[in-house]
Amino acid sequence: MTTVIAVADLRKTFGSLRALDGATLAVPRGGVVALVGPSGSGKTTLLRIVAGFERPEAGTVEVGGRLVAAPGCWVEPEQRRIGMVFQQGALFPHLTVGGNVGFGARRRERVAECLELVGLGDRASAYPHELSGGERQRVALARALAADPEVVLLDEPFAALDAGLRESLREQVAGILRAAGTSALLVTHDQAEALSLADTVAVLRAGRVAQVGTPEEVYERPANRWIAEFLGEADVLPGDAGDGVVRCELGRFAAARDLVGPVDVVIRPESVAIGNTPARNGDTQAVVVDRSFYGHDQVVQLELPSGLRLRSRRLGFPAWHPGDRVHVWLDGPVTALSAGQEPVGTAR
Repeated sequence: MTTVIAVADLRKTFGSLRALDGATLAVPRGGVVALVGPSGSGKTTLLRIVAGFERPEAGTVEVGGRLVAAPGCWVEPEQRRIGMVFQQGALFPHLTVGGNVGFGARRRERVAECLELVGLGDRASAYPHELSGGERQRVALARALAADPEVVLLDEPFAALDAGLRESLREQVAGILRAAGTSALLVTHDQAEALSLADTVAVLRAGRVAQVGTPEEVYERPANRWIAEFLGEADVLPGDAGDGVVRCELGRFAAARDLVGPVDVVIRPESVAIGNTPARNGDTQAVVVDRSFYGHDQVVQLELPSGLRLRSRRLGFPAWHPGDRVHVWLDGPVTALSAGQEPVGTAR
């Protein structure tokens, strides 16, 4: 698979703040990559360097196989064949929808093509103030696609929308990008957005890319405890490993044979099963201490015999209540990490 963006060892500081500290990332052609991380991790700085809005102090950037940023090399943003979609859309208020999309179009017919692609073929004569927030973002995406870019960069494109619209729009945008066969790099602070929209997720921490993989890989097999706890909910139990087996309060499970000694057992709530009757392969008893009900599902907080607590995410029925005594067992991916160190084994 060819690469449309290749970033190598990027470094950038703002005064005493080191925004990027050797970040390296590749975006495959035709793929959607989500760059996610906490505030201050450097994700927006990386995007702005790729776009040409910031100059790196070290490292290189290639777009479409062409070097656009390196020591002694700098290509201006308008010459990089990059489309941008900003958080607020940044449409020209005095231009119609068609005028906005046509602003950077390489061919006149691309305006109608791109508006049809984003489902707004009948709104070409409307003005931005006549559109909903979701429609304005789709126009912004159509404008970016109309220039036939090598890649589209999306900077927190759904952050200004309410929760319900944000979820539906990201599904639409994912479909539009894949229908167009467009390569895209998305910056978001929303972990669920990154996992649901992208083909590849890159986790940034302190200016470095800490892990890259499919959504399933980074979620089920995090490279370290920090990533496990950053990407979704996770509880950690102490355990001990040896001879290809990890033992913890919830039982035993297979692991890499080179995983030896004290371990942190990282458990997602959806991997914790509970019931009124014992499990076939053994279980642990626990007491329900709290419950959050969401309709379609519920999160049940459990206290184990040791006093440690963990969560179980189950369907919304049957209902569990504080004081209930339940059987608990593992039913899903579990990650074992050497205690206080980088991981050396994963189990199911």
